[in-house]
Amino acid sequence: MTTRRLVVALGILVLAAVLGAAALIVRYGESDEAALAPVDIGGPFTMTDQYGATVTEQDLLGHPSLVFFGFTFCPDVCPSTLAEIAAWLDELGAEGEDLAVYFVTVDPARDTAEVLGQYVGYFSPRIVALRGTTNQTDEIVASYKAYAKRVDMGDGTGDYLMDHSAAVYLMDSKGDFFDAIIFTATPEEAVAKLRKLIAAS
Repeated sequence: MTTRRLVVALGILVLAAVLGAAALIVRYGESDEAALAPVDIGGPFTMTDQYGATVTEQDLLGHPSLVFFGFTFCPDVCPSTLAEIAAWLDELGAEGEDLAVYFVTVDPARDTAEVLGQYVGYFSPRIVALRGTTNQTDEIVASYKAYAKRVDMGDGTGDYLMDHSAAVYLMDSKGDFFDAIIFTATPEEAVAKLRKLIAAS
């Protein structure tokens, strides 16, 4: 982690603690010590999947779900996390057949439905990619107590990255927040949490 990103991460954590939501602002390189306190996570949203179908919070009901925020131009955390999610699904096999997975882009300007469909298809056909307008994206990010901010490259090209939360949100069959898997979790820890989520749902 660069010094700038470390400073930003620490600043965000301090602010989150003040707001009472530090639990889910899980940043690049953050440790397990950021632990998840019970907070009001999730809520109404309206997005569109890679096939053009509308997806709302009602689609999370009746089965356990994973929700992960990212973007297709992400150089490291997103592809590695999606690959890990695919591996978790393989490990669970039939045990996890009711588990739904949603990848929410925080970069709708570049992540079109076509781009998202191709991207998640590299990892697993079970991953549903979600995108929305800028307002819809801001709303779902806020609802999940997540974090997303554009970071310009500053090289005169107009290129940018999105700094964003790195947690995988676990939602139960009632659409309520159950737990989260952070970026540093081992495969064993992640699958153990998923089994608890499935048993509780």
